[in-house]
Amino acid sequence: MGREHELVLRKSERLPEDAGKRISELPEVRYGRTGEILERLDIESLTGRRMGIKFVDYARYRDLGFMGQEPPEGDREAALMINPKKTEKSDPDNVYIAVTPGVGDSTLIHQMAHVLDYLGGSRFIPGSGTEISMQTGIPIEHLDHPKEFADWLDYLKQKFEVELDAEDAIVSFLNENERLLTADQIRTLDRAGLLVHSERIMRFMRDAGSQIDELIRHRKGYIGPQKGTKH
Repeated sequence: MGREHELVLRKSERLPEDAGKRISELPEVRYGRTGEILERLDIESLTGRRMGIKFVDYARYRDLGFMGQEPPEGDREAALMINPKKTEKSDPDNVYIAVTPGVGDSTLIHQMAHVLDYLGGSRFIPGSGTEISMQTGIPIEHLDHPKEFADWLDYLKQKFEVELDAEDAIVSFLNENERLLTADQIRTLDRAGLLVHSERIMRFMRDAGSQIDELIRHRKGYIGPQKGTKH
């Protein structure tokens, strides 16, 4: 962490040389509220980075074969921030998000929060904590969704008046209660310390289980009473 130029997903190291070009040549799309988001967000003023965001069709990106782990089939509301390392040479001025025509508002702002966090927050690429997660047993959600990400998520939720789905409502709740890891904590690579903090998050979720369940039971993605086992 903090060395994102070295922590590119290993599968992307074997990408064809023209992978970035093929991604950046995908036509832009305007699904769901993507157009509104682009019109209403001033990325440079928010993040200090003069970068654009391009939305491309999820299925067409998937069909290029550069996605890595395949998502579940039949997901009509998917979105994915494409690893910027894949396109930094072919189009260094934009970050890409793949979206489906039926992308929901919560799914969309989740990926937008990742982009804003990458440009002007933790600067982490989603998934860059996978190795630490595998070595320690820390849920990848704790590493992919630090406080900086959650701050952007809450900002977008309020700006675009979005009701978060169950998973993101939990992230927002943990942020409100100051329970999330911070980027600085993750960058220390102190595996023992991170594991202790992660276990505190899990314990807090178990203790607040009834409150969390009440918060999310009517939201999209709810799968039953929460016992602190996912985030």
